[in-house]
Amino acid sequence: VKRALKRKEEPSYMGNFSGARRYVLTTFANTQSPLMKKRVARYMVSSDCSDCHGKKLRKESLSVKFAGIDIADMSAIPLKKLSTIFAPFADGSAPMLATIGKAHPEQALVARRIAEDLMARVTVLLDLGLGYLSLERSTPTLSPGELQRLRLATQVRSNLFGVVYVLDEPSAGLHPADTEALLRALDRLKASGNSLFVVEHEIDVIHHADWIVDVGPAAGVHGGNILYSGPTAGLKDVEESVTRKFLFGDHRVPAKKHLEPKGWLKLKGVTRNNLDSLAVDFPLGVFTSVTGVSGSGKSSLVSQVLVELIAEHLGQELPPEDEEGEELERTVIETLGGEIVSGMEGIKRLVRVDQKSIGRTPRSNLATYTGLFDHVRKLFASTPLAKSRKYDAGRFSFNVAKGRCENCEGEGFVMVELLFLPSVYAPCSVCQGARYNDKTLEVKYKDKNIADVLRLTVDAAHEFFEDESHIQRSLSVLREVGLGYIRLGQPATELSGGEAQRIKLATELQRINKGDTIYVLDEPTTGLHPSDVDRLMIQLERLVAAGNTVIVVEHDMRVVAGSDWVIDMGPGAGDEGGVIVASGTPEKVARSPKSLTAKYLSRFMGLA
Repeated sequence: VKRALKRKEEPSYMGNFSGARRYVLTTFANTQSPLMKKRVARYMVSSDCSDCHGKKLRKESLSVKFAGIDIADMSAIPLKKLSTIFAPFADGSAPMLATIGKAHPEQALVARRIAEDLMARVTVLLDLGLGYLSLERSTPTLSPGELQRLRLATQVRSNLFGVVYVLDEPSAGLHPADTEALLRALDRLKASGNSLFVVEHEIDVIHHADWIVDVGPAAGVHGGNILYSGPTAGLKDVEESVTRKFLFGDHRVPAKKHLEPKGWLKLKGVTRNNLDSLAVDFPLGVFTSVTGVSGSGKSSLVSQVLVELIAEHLGQELPPEDEEGEELERTVIETLGGEIVSGMEGIKRLVRVDQKSIGRTPRSNLATYTGLFDHVRKLFASTPLAKSRKYDAGRFSFNVAKGRCENCEGEGFVMVELLFLPSVYAPCSVCQGARYNDKTLEVKYKDKNIADVLRLTVDAAHEFFEDESHIQRSLSVLREVGLGYIRLGQPATELSGGEAQRIKLATELQRINKGDTIYVLDEPTTGLHPSDVDRLMIQLERLVAAGNTVIVVEHDMRVVAGSDWVIDMGPGAGDEGGVIVASGTPEKVARSPKSLTAKYLSRFMGLA
């Protein structure tokens, strides 16, 4: 038809046309392109099968039951409850075993052995604090900590020996009670004749080690040296080590006078996951920690319900969550109830400070995210050479065609596609990784061009731009949050979650605060050394001092002890959680007999 119209001929509309429904279903079923699949999936909805009601099996399969439960329903039961069903069969006390044993003793023996093996596996998972998970829980919905503990459980049951296990921060996101269970599992692996190499910041885990390798003394270009390698006690004599101060009690947490709330944000009827018609009051104008064992409902309450309700009240759109797996296969968990009763009068803004990357591509970096690069580009545009050539600030952006290297389009490297192998990146052969063309690089400020400035660390840039107050302010805040070692042009893809979070905090601290913002952070200390936790606390306290409200979900007792108010959830995980066990000042919660957190908090605060 298009060709006919182009030739100014009468078009023929005869032919086969595929309907929209057929096109969507055929493309979804047959395409190999994830992009095409995602595109057509927008016009589809998933619902439970009308025959099996989402159980995935035929009626014949579901008719077979054990202890009155079919296999689909059993997969939906939490592991803790599952253990109570199988325990009588494992120890031989189940009445059903005796009944079977009279007619078929060999069947009773087989049933008992299967139950014993199942119980041994479930017990390991329960010891690792995963009793709230069900067998049907999909792996994309698990946190990294849960996934790591699941993998660890399979190894504990493998009975292997002579294996080297490498664990990267296994205690991340764990309550101290769960960390103790983790250490018991690691001890079992060690006792079986295996070696464990653990990268860790948690002081309790470091104390438990037989051998310590301390790397430092600082981060980035100021680190990379082995300060000590030997038994734990020997680290006490290494003056350079920052870890030493926290490990041997040389470090003291400064005493803090708790602030009084200037109001209360009151919620009622909160229903989501294991939260059922919960009522909760969050103090405003203070630093609040929400604590509890893993799976007790902390993140559901704060990072989901609270954030959703505030955003809805402010008319603020929340960015979509990044989830793995097929869009139609994801389990959508909705907030079934909850409303803000009062307290929103003084809140004008909501900010979530998480550990997600500050950008998805190498084009995003510390300088662009914080707005610092805008001032640097204007500075270069104001130089005599730039003015004589009529260069504006846009000329010094590697995202704009006029100033960037055309070969790599401002990336600094080019992608080389390899057949049957992953693509590799090589430095651009034209600009040698500088990102800019030769004409742009001729413009200099204090003998450095724009590419040289992007290679500077925050500390070096602070000294270099000592006369520029706008740039100095941004750099000073970045240094205060402990990011002095990062290069200004370091790609966002090379930053850790902790670094990305501190860059976001630094960006917030640069704003002129009016004291009307509520900041929500979910486990901000994950992956942070105790010295970095101290820095983080200083910055969060600055936000509170400006009249803002800070609410964190946290397991680190340093953060909990430094809070003005603590809300402890529990008493257990999953169905055994979802209730506020204690709330009040850290001292009050530390003395609560119902709280599992109290034991560890009182020990940290020296109240035990």
